[in-house]
Amino acid sequence: MNIYFAGPMFANADLRYNEHLVKEIRALDQMVTVYLPQENADINDKAAYADSKMIALADTERVLESSLLVAVLDGLTIDPGVASEIGVAYAKGIPVTALYTDTRQQGADNQKKLAALQETAENQFHYLNLYTVGLVKLNGNIYGTEKQFLTAVKAFIDSH
Repeated sequence: MNIYFAGPMFANADLRYNEHLVKEIRALDQMVTVYLPQENADINDKAAYADSKMIALADTERVLESSLLVAVLDGLTIDPGVASEIGVAYAKGIPVTALYTDTRQQGADNQKKLAALQETAENQFHYLNLYTVGLVKLNGNIYGTEKQFLTAVKAFIDSH
């Protein structure tokens, strides 16, 4: 089974977190192949050169070869490349399992945080683009912890 890993990949912290999650996914089942774009030096060695068409074709091909797309939604906004990969997966009916760990989602029952929503610029929660979130939810799920996320990936693997 092929799994495509979609995650932000331009800061060292992102690269390390992606490596961590992919290591965990690979450990779930040795028959699974996980494509991590940052490991594809042909298009993602930032000291080298790959044009936009090379990157789009290489990554899209790997999305289309996948049985599952896993995505990290964390960040100031959903990474544009991740959003594009989710769109390709949705269009082709490839299930998506996403991870969204932003701690600002905690306290959804806190009355002060809820009341603050009525004040301009006092939103205590993080916003995600609802179009991209909708594409994920129409063909998959979003999980708030690594444990939930990895359990869902394992369940998908075991069911296929």
